[in-house]
Amino acid sequence: MAQSLTTMLRDGRSYMDTWPMQKELYPLFPECRVIAATRLGIKVMPPLAILVAIVHYTVLGQDNLPQSIALAAFFLSMPLQGLLWLGHRSNQMLPPGLVAWYKDLHQKMRLHGCQVQMVKARPRYKELAGLLKTAFSELDRVFTKQWF
Repeated sequence: MAQSLTTMLRDGRSYMDTWPMQKELYPLFPECRVIAATRLGIKVMPPLAILVAIVHYTVLGQDNLPQSIALAAFFLSMPLQGLLWLGHRSNQMLPPGLVAWYKDLHQKMRLHGCQVQMVKARPRYKELAGLLKTAFSELDRVFTKQWF
């Protein structure tokens, strides 16, 4: 399924906001590290891109203006790459092992009285993110420790 660039960036931002940043998930999923790096990049890369372009232009002169612009564009593209990866990942179907875990976790949460959406037959990572966010926000630490 082909998506537009803006749709993938929007999905990536939404996925980044939905995914729970919990220490238990760091060793299990790369999302935590990608989200942390992307958030840092969103804050740090724009000023760094301007600084690098100005220093490069000042030190090497006007003859190297295209290289200065290219360096600035590279620095600005780094957080976008994280958002694109997250947008792509959010729409991927879960592998079979995670589907079973997703369904089991969903069933346990319903038994504990959590309000969760209906279980999906073919869940994607964004449904897993929503379920995990609900689990970490509504359930106590004892329950979540046994699952992670």
